[in-house]
Amino acid sequence: MKKNKLLLFLAVLVIMSAGVYLFTKKSVVAPSVNNGNEKPPVTQRPYKDLIQVGSPLAGETVGSPLIVSGIAKGSWYFEASFPIRLLDASGKELAVVAAQAQGNWMTENFVPFIATLNFELGDVGDVKEGKLVLANDNPSGLPENDKFIEIPVKFAADKTMVKVFFGHPVAGDMKTECENVVALGRSTAKTTAIGRAALEELFKGPTDKEKELGYITSINPGVNIQKLTIENKVAKIDLSKELEQAVGGSCRVAAISAQITETLKQFPAVASVIISVDGRTEDILQP
Repeated sequence: MKKNKLLLFLAVLVIMSAGVYLFTKKSVVAPSVNNGNEKPPVTQRPYKDLIQVGSPLAGETVGSPLIVSGIAKGSWYFEASFPIRLLDASGKELAVVAAQAQGNWMTENFVPFIATLNFELGDVGDVKEGKLVLANDNPSGLPENDKFIEIPVKFAADKTMVKVFFGHPVAGDMKTECENVVALGRSTAKTTAIGRAALEELFKGPTDKEKELGYITSINPGVNIQKLTIENKVAKIDLSKELEQAVGGSCRVAAISAQITETLKQFPAVASVIISVDGRTEDILQP
């Protein structure tokens, strides 16, 4: 009787030991094999302390060309640039371009950037949504140094984007150099009067988001376009009296002129700009 109990005890002990062994074996996770050609997945983070986008905003409807603008810390750039990719909803790459710093990138401060992506809406097919992927330039090639943010966008054939020019603090200083203006992107409806459309966006001033990023305008609110003609690469623009009301100082006058001139000169048809107020050109914008 005692012998049978002993055999039963030994059998139970063997079965329990085998179970523990199998459980332990299944619980061990084998280390992943990386042959050096694959990068581990990178989790997206906001990275607001390194990069912030002013345009386009998340979910905004855009067309081609698509202009991306904002600010990034010097460490996000390498040789004054970093890559931006445009993907459709399936992950297909529609365009890729290097964003360019609009200032000295070798700094710990935020530096404005701009990039223009051209793509064919025909490539999008029936998919009307996509995303922008803005990655840091990582010359080390080390996966742990990879960073990126994503901006969801929508596509529309009747949309395009233009540049508008505003002032921005230089190297962290709260003042701006007189003619130091930088470009931002603005979405607008496609039109043959694209120069007027760009100026109308300019005269709206910075958006709330753009103000948060440090962009400023020297142009008074309420300015209206009374006439705009472009001939022989000369743009002549006549503006309402609000342009020069209470405008003082040579620096502000230079900034106003630079904002308007650079906004129009983005177009190949414009090489120079003549500004007038109520038909006057001689005595306008006096400091």
